[in-house]
Amino acid sequence: MPARVCCCCAALRPRYKRLVDNIFPEDPKDGLVKADMEKLTFYAVSAPEKLDRIGAYLAERLSRDVVRHRYGYVLIAMEALDQLLMACHSQSIKPFVESFLHMVAKLLESGEPKLQVLGTNSFVKFANIEEDTPSYHRRYDFFVSRFSAMCHSCDHDPEIQTEIRIAGIRGIQGVVRKTVNDELRATIWEPQHMDKIVPSLLFNMQKIEDIDSRIGPPSSPTGGEKEENPAVLAENCFRELLGRATYGNMNNAVRPVFAHLDHHRLWDPNEFAVSCFKIIMYSIQAQYSHHVIQEILGHLDVRKRDSPRVRAGIIQVLLEAVAIAAKGSVGPTVLEVFNTLLKHLRISVDFELGDRRSSAGSATFNTSSKESDERIVQNAIIQTIGFFGSNLPDYQRSEIMMFIMGKVPVFGITSQSLDTSHLGDLGTRRIQIMLLRSLLMVTSGYKATAITNALPAPFLDPLLSPSLMEDSELRQLVLEILHNLIDRHDNRAKLRGIRIIPDVSDLKIKRDKISRQDVSFMKKHGQQLYRHIYLGCKEEDNFQKNFELLFTSLALTTIELANEEVVIDLIRLAIALQDIAIINEDNLPVFNRCGVMALVAAYLNFLSQMIAVPAFCQHVSKVIETRSLEAPYFLPETIFKDKCNLPKSLEKHEKNLFFLTNKIAESLGGSGYSVERLSVPYVPQVTDEDRLSRRKSIVDTVSIQVDILPGNNTEDKIDNTEEITFEALKKAIDNNGLEEQEKEKRRLVIEKFQKAPFEEIAAQCETKANLLHDRLAQILELTIRPPPSPSGTMTITAGHTHYQSVPVYEMKFPDLCVY
Repeated sequence: MPARVCCCCAALRPRYKRLVDNIFPEDPKDGLVKADMEKLTFYAVSAPEKLDRIGAYLAERLSRDVVRHRYGYVLIAMEALDQLLMACHSQSIKPFVESFLHMVAKLLESGEPKLQVLGTNSFVKFANIEEDTPSYHRRYDFFVSRFSAMCHSCDHDPEIQTEIRIAGIRGIQGVVRKTVNDELRATIWEPQHMDKIVPSLLFNMQKIEDIDSRIGPPSSPTGGEKEENPAVLAENCFRELLGRATYGNMNNAVRPVFAHLDHHRLWDPNEFAVSCFKIIMYSIQAQYSHHVIQEILGHLDVRKRDSPRVRAGIIQVLLEAVAIAAKGSVGPTVLEVFNTLLKHLRISVDFELGDRRSSAGSATFNTSSKESDERIVQNAIIQTIGFFGSNLPDYQRSEIMMFIMGKVPVFGITSQSLDTSHLGDLGTRRIQIMLLRSLLMVTSGYKATAITNALPAPFLDPLLSPSLMEDSELRQLVLEILHNLIDRHDNRAKLRGIRIIPDVSDLKIKRDKISRQDVSFMKKHGQQLYRHIYLGCKEEDNFQKNFELLFTSLALTTIELANEEVVIDLIRLAIALQDIAIINEDNLPVFNRCGVMALVAAYLNFLSQMIAVPAFCQHVSKVIETRSLEAPYFLPETIFKDKCNLPKSLEKHEKNLFFLTNKIAESLGGSGYSVERLSVPYVPQVTDEDRLSRRKSIVDTVSIQVDILPGNNTEDKIDNTEEITFEALKKAIDNNGLEEQEKEKRRLVIEKFQKAPFEEIAAQCETKANLLHDRLAQILELTIRPPPSPSGTMTITAGHTHYQSVPVYEMKFPDLCVY
């Protein structure tokens, strides 16, 4: 019961105090005296300058009642304060607000849950009031700290615990709404506040039983669910906070999420982490998505020494964030994402190989598990790279393709930006395979209008280089990447599996007329594609999938890029592949030879039906029918069965089992094709790319070796072999040095013709002409020496091509050879 005063003293008291005292009944159970409350409200509205005194007096009474545990009067005082706050909207309300916040703080500091909830409810009502002019000196540090502490309530009574946590979340929501609307009052975004608010919300969000039900865009829960479930309320508050974040304070709102996930070890398993960042990505403004991605990349760098599962969890979160950001604005972080992921890919391979080396010679239990964990990290990186790249616009995707291809390490070349020199051959191979797998995912679904856009020369050259290496998986990945880029009409699925197709028209192949750009591309790079298919068929480690991919490559080239000239080249290539199996200069196993024969049969069957020349189709069908009767192992349906009876030898087969050039020429010539070039056997050109192959000797590639086969007279043997010295080998190995020298020579020649006097250029050209004339005359005056024996012959070896000639004529020039 409030203290009573005598009538004389009461008359001398200020009017505002008398009005305040009158609203309190003698029995607090009776509640607020409404009639007197109306008088107090009218007085406050009529004399707003008295508001600060009314507030101070109410605060004084409330503090006294809290200390004395007279909670009934506390409730009445807070109700009166709320009504005055809602009724008065003048400039003089600011001092009153200070008294109000002081009283709310008193309630929050008390140990009574009911008073804490009462104070929170009053603060929430105050937060919903829009003030005419903001008060820049007002701070809410205490309320942030107190509401955050209430969010972590651990009361022994579950109902009270839930009630206090809900009050704390609602209080944080009120602070956010009261402060974030004004840009000049941005103290709430300071790190010391965000480090309390965000973890408090995440702590309550962890209690969501069904995470997947709320990982999308903001949901609209019912009112009852929103009030009773701390997890739902915390999530909605978290979404609201992130939705109000701007460019300058986005990072401050996201960084505490990482600290919370690290502290509670929520990266493994990472279901909650994934759901958090999905909420973040859907809640923030789309133009700020790259900030979140940058923060994830930075945290991945910080945790690069952690366990593989932790790193894999972070990368998985990055994948989910990227999947959402790729649909909108990614900003300037595209290359940064790929560069960071490739760096961590190399780190993961380094860890994997380091564990394997450290466990060599000692069987440790955890070695295999560590390696498998690192594989999880690597697969997560590949998946992220591929998914991000495949969701980019075409102009950005082509840049990413070039970027990834530039990172693929090549044996013998140390100038790659992704350093793998310390990983050894095994580590380099692992990096190659994973980068090509990433590139395969990036190129998936890429549809270029012109093939030159999909396969520019700076991209095509390094892409085809791995196909020369002794690794079946690498060659498969390269061919699959080519399929993604060449197949612009989604025909690849119809060509899956190598087989004799009875009727190609049933496949309903989609194709357009060959464009000028595509014709130009084949003139420039067609021989390069043929060459890699040819060399790919000669590999000893080929098995069924390799032959299937090679067949698909030939078929897609026919569909997308073949005019009449290309058709003739493809037939020459097919006949050359058949010769590989017949002549067998490379000593291929019987299975490989039969596989090449089956590949040629399947492709010529497809090609003959595509160009629809009846005589050609008849010849191909006749050969296939003969093979099915006499040599079924030359057909794909037989040779690629699990159990196929292979012949012991392929040397005694009749010509009717082979596709004959003269027959094909006759059939095509009658239909108007220019078949002159069919008589010229296809021979792949030897290029600098051969030096990338680890199984080819440098001496084989750069030297010319001359031998006398049947002669026994050592005195008459002529040593026409160019002398191989250390300097010659060093020069041959230094590819980069040669390229730089050639560029410098070209620059000097251009500069000379631009700046030198005409008389000097003319004199130099005349001197060179005279030297050439003298050299030709010297060649014509060669001394002819008879061969060492009537059957003496000469063999010239250039790379892997052998030529056998007639009697040898000695030359005085090691760089020229006439036979």
